[in-house]
Amino acid sequence: MSLIKWSPFSPFFDREPYEAMEKWFNELQTSASSAPGGANLVPAIDMYETATAVVVEAPMPGVDPNKIEISIENGILSIKGTSERKTEVDEKNYYRQEVRHGSVFRQVALPARVLADKTEATFENGILKITVPKTGEEGLSVKVKIQKQK
Repeated sequence: MSLIKWSPFSPFFDREPYEAMEKWFNELQTSASSAPGGANLVPAIDMYETATAVVVEAPMPGVDPNKIEISIENGILSIKGTSERKTEVDEKNYYRQEVRHGSVFRQVALPARVLADKTEATFENGILKITVPKTGEEGLSVKVKIQKQK
């Protein structure tokens, strides 16, 4: 009996039209994880709206807040940074290596018109919190500095 690779499309559709798309996604995932110096990390985010602002929270463990760049351009919030691992011994006999390092990048469209130039960012206990006041002009580009840890 041979093994058949599972695909989310196979129970419902003919596989052939979706093979090229699945191959492309697999190649994209492989190329992202084989970046020099580590993987490209895409941090998970929580985005919510208060009465006065849009708030984005992203866990950034191992990322130096001084090496994080935050910008807003045309209603798109961009977060860039680097996660570095400093070890004394480079050659180890790993049984498992799941702690990642490399570049961090995430872009997300903001769900409301915002005052981009009034954006504030804080970094506390490995969580980056970005607060963007609502009701502003669109198309303004700004860079945001992270305030000191509390």
